[in-house]
Amino acid sequence: MALKSMTGYARARRANELGEAVATARSVNHRGLDLHVYVSEELEPFEPALRNAARRHVKRGHLSLRVKFTPAHAGAGAALNRPLFEAYLKAIQEARREYGVEGEPRIDTALRIPGMLVQAAEDAETPEGLEALVVETAEQALAALDEFRAREGAGLGRIIRELNAVVLRDVEAVEACRLPAMQHYHARLQQRLRELAQGMEIDPLRVAQEAAMLADKSDIAEEVGRLKVHARELDAMLEAGGETGKKLDFLMQEMSRETNTILSKTGGSGEFGLRVTSLALEIKANIERIREQALNLE
Repeated sequence: MALKSMTGYARARRANELGEAVATARSVNHRGLDLHVYVSEELEPFEPALRNAARRHVKRGHLSLRVKFTPAHAGAGAALNRPLFEAYLKAIQEARREYGVEGEPRIDTALRIPGMLVQAAEDAETPEGLEALVVETAEQALAALDEFRAREGAGLGRIIRELNAVVLRDVEAVEACRLPAMQHYHARLQQRLRELAQGMEIDPLRVAQEAAMLADKSDIAEEVGRLKVHARELDAMLEAGGETGKKLDFLMQEMSRETNTILSKTGGSGEFGLRVTSLALEIKANIERIREQALNLE
């Protein structure tokens, strides 16, 4: 399955003997699926079918689907909207009286005002085939939106893979620093314990054991191992595609937690400890960059 961005826009138009339908679909980021369908009054019976079509294409994001229909021969069987026409005439009179505007009412101008012509009651029945036209137009717009979002998703996937490759490289560099840092920390602890024990009879073996236990608590082997597993899992999730946004967000939280633990353990480990700290800070920054990109994925 393809990765998809939550951001996109598409428009579709279809026409037949009944008239013309135009559908627009626009989506932006959202924690879940927030679906809004906008139709005129005569299309309201088709709203459930439009919602079902939208859910087939979009699983997550704020989606606005708008569908408009213009009947063929829109004027046939139509009646004048008298309140609107009278308001038009009154507005012209007020403009002439209060602002000195010259001009006369024009019937051709009035009839172009939206809503000036309304269908007569006897023509109010829904034409056969209208639902199919409206839903098919919406499906076309949603399919185009899918293509747009897939292109965006592919681009986001490339960025995330590149950042993840840098994270994995830095994790492996941290791993290479681990043993020298541990050796330095172990030697430093032994020296400190000897200084504290001056003038006291303490078994040297016990000093070495205590130093080894304290050094073991500062070992970052588990955190490094988990970070490598998480980085490889990230690549697998991107390869599988589909709805990955929430999963990636959770994975980034786990990777950030492991990195924080590494940072808390590397103090006092000499030159190699400083190197580990520098790498871990860069890892943390790239994890945040990945998270920012992942927030745009469905």
